Amino acid sequence: MPSPDFSTINLREKFLEFFEKKGHKILPSSSLLPENDPSVLFTTAGMQQFKRFYDRPDEAPAASIATCQKCIRTGDIEEVGDETHLTFFEMLGNFSFGYPEKDGSYFKKEAIEMSWEFLTAELGVEKDRISCTYFAGDKGISEDHESHEILKKVTGLEDSKILGTGFDETFWSLGTQGSPGGPTVEFYIDGVEIWNLVFNEYKFENGEYVASELKGVDTGMGLDRLVAVLNKVENVYHTDLFEKPHKKLHELLKIEGSVAERIVLDHIKAAAFITNEGIEPSNKGQGYILRRLIRRAVRYSWLLGIKSSLTPVVEATVATYPNESFDREDVIALIQNEEERFFNTIESGSKKADEIIEKKKPISEDKYDQLMQLDAKREILSAFLKNPDESYPELDAIGLKKGDILAATLSGKEIFDLYQSFGFPKEMILEIAQKEHLIVDNHNFREELKVHQEKSRTAPTGMFKGGLESGSEQAAKYHTATHLLLAALRQVLGDHVFQKGSNITSERLRFDFSHPDKLTDEQIQKVEDIVNEKIKETIPVKMEKMPVFEAKKSGAIGVFDEKYAENVKVYSIGPNSSTSSEPPFSREICGGPHTNNTSELGRFKIIKEESSSSGVRRIKAVLE
Repeated sequence: MPSPDFSTINLREKFLEFFEKKGHKILPSSSLLPENDPSVLFTTAGMQQFKRFYDRPDEAPAASIATCQKCIRTGDIEEVGDETHLTFFEMLGNFSFGYPEKDGSYFKKEAIEMSWEFLTAELGVEKDRISCTYFAGDKGISEDHESHEILKKVTGLEDSKILGTGFDETFWSLGTQGSPGGPTVEFYIDGVEIWNLVFNEYKFENGEYVASELKGVDTGMGLDRLVAVLNKVENVYHTDLFEKPHKKLHELLKIEGSVAERIVLDHIKAAAFITNEGIEPSNKGQGYILRRLIRRAVRYSWLLGIKSSLTPVVEATVATYPNESFDREDVIALIQNEEERFFNTIESGSKKADEIIEKKKPISEDKYDQLMQLDAKREILSAFLKNPDESYPELDAIGLKKGDILAATLSGKEIFDLYQSFGFPKEMILEIAQKEHLIVDNHNFREELKVHQEKSRTAPTGMFKGGLESGSEQAAKYHTATHLLLAALRQVLGDHVFQKGSNITSERLRFDFSHPDKLTDEQIQKVEDIVNEKIKETIPVKMEKMPVFEAKKSGAIGVFDEKYAENVKVYSIGPNSSTSSEPPFSREICGGPHTNNTSELGRFKIIKEESSSSGVRRIKAVLE
């Protein structure tokens, strides 16, 4: 009997085909750049594009949906390089909205049954490899007895393999006023968490969880992790997703270093996908994350003895995803350019490191060697740096005095400045410290890092609705141009065309829209001509504020069925005369900045039309 095909492509297709047969509508991955969601810089989970449907299920395109969503997460970046953590990954998910009122919706029983069937019958995972957890009750919330009973009946697993756990492990919640939340069921294979099923049956109201009238299902299963577990490989970096770039990396490296290798592979992949979304390295928002990923990859490549560009790894990464529409030349050029910028920056960082070291008084070589040989040196030094006035017999035995240690210590703030401002990896700082017989204050470095991460999570992103990176005059022109572009596309291709994503900078626009086929040269030219015709007509751009129901009634198109406020802004382009009975050429609900007249735009030029994902096309255009 042939071995089962547990390749990434096969498993992705298996999942979507399975849930399509179970009555789910299959939708394409949304953009990595979330639309109208200022709470995050990137799409971080499969449910992100569906959040509003849990409160407004009637607006969902179907009661049951399944997707394979591209995601970026940087909250666990310090754990990237271990067996399971990645910055870029794909999340398999099935979702249900409006239970029990909405036809076709489902809840705990059906979700658990389908998960078990997919794992055991569809994938053939042996029952004795699987275990699961459920919410046992915590913080005043009752035990999820229903899920527990369903798990026992459906799986037939022994009690020791169905474990009840607390709030932090098996209860999901945003913890914000009015947000959904609920108990979870988690499936494990060989002790590795594979699938998380969230049952949204509560709402967080006035500091407590109250039962919600409408319930929903939100599940997530990491595709990369599933591939690794089913193939019984050591970690997610030993799957077909990393085979080609890993081979290229090994052709470049001079020193073996498994964790550093994994970090380089992960960060290059994440950078390639972010760059392909039209983001460029910068010092704020999404561009800052991209810059940090590229520079971190370069830093770790140095630890592997690589002094050349990582372009071969970028090329191999892009080649691993043949069904993705990569702007290969743009992705490679942008990453190469950031590499070169970083080489210049690190020179400044090295000077700063020299300045810091010059102010330190190193420990003598013999005492430093004795210190490094202590069994619990990390714990002892950490305790000392927290409470230097206490007595430490181990340090006394070596002859190290309080003043000697403090004079040789790189403080947490100094380490953080080198790490954050000049891009030094912690490993490089440790190497410098060992070479110079200095001590690093790891505890206070982690505290500095924690404070920075908290600020990063809560700081405003500077993103405007509609994918704008700034509110500059040029960006406003491009945003207005997207309204003309959408209207022209609908005129040429049909009313099935809706916006599916956009990213706007001061230099170009990128616009994703629903359409099944590649546009012909004639269609592209016709769309371009229509937009330029409207620009030449010098049409005023009018804004009105009105209740959302009136906006929709007036024919205004909403972007992504956004969860609008009670009153919205509606922008209309055309006709020229306020007395004309002719309907507007474009009429959209929108929150971004616009020009006052189409004449301000200049000449519109489409530079590329390509596939973005299944059923979604992408146009890139400039204003000349």
